[in-house]
Amino acid sequence: MKVHLTLVSSNAKTGPIPVSTSSACTCSDACPFKANGCYADSGPLKLHWSKVTSGQRGFDWSAFLAKVRTFPSGQLWRHNQAGDLPGVGDKVDAKALRELVDANVGKRGFTYTHKPLTDSNLSAIRSANERGFIVNLSANSVSHADQLAKTGLPVAAVVPADSADRFTTPEGNRVVVCPAQRVDSLSCDKCRLCAKGNRGFIVGFKPHGTGAKRVQRITAGN
Repeated sequence: MKVHLTLVSSNAKTGPIPVSTSSACTCSDACPFKANGCYADSGPLKLHWSKVTSGQRGFDWSAFLAKVRTFPSGQLWRHNQAGDLPGVGDKVDAKALRELVDANVGKRGFTYTHKPLTDSNLSAIRSANERGFIVNLSANSVSHADQLAKTGLPVAAVVPADSADRFTTPEGNRVVVCPAQRVDSLSCDKCRLCAKGNRGFIVGFKPHGTGAKRVQRITAGN
């Protein structure tokens, strides 16, 4: 596994914060968007991700952690604009995740995961959130978000393209659509909702990128 680190992202949606990219081997087969509409699977990001996956770019895990430790106190950063938590396929490498959480102490790292919630995976993810590294559970639809919300962990969900900016799920969970998708002047470095583990609502993301139509069909069917 390789992990690339961009210290100052040029992505307008994230803003100028550190952003990492992990090898594609970390992606779970449980993700319905894998090779099927994933926003990271097209354009310049796909080219970059392919080079990380092939080993042409990026650091080994230890070198990556050393870089994270150098971040200043309070630094907001996003782990994985592409890729998932450490561990091949469906499994979370709990030891590697603990090492990342340790490196993040005093910083404000956040990420998302499509890894299935087996007992061991859920335990590792819950521990990471409790220690300040925010792992958002990725939901494939509003109904899936309701299921994941029962864990008490932060949830981010793909929502229909015509969703209101704020709405309530069938089970009464509040959803706020990503502000950076709604306001051009906002970005992750200003918004920071996904880096708040106790925010009390689901963050919704409307399908975007070249695979948006496929993502919309998957979301509607779940």
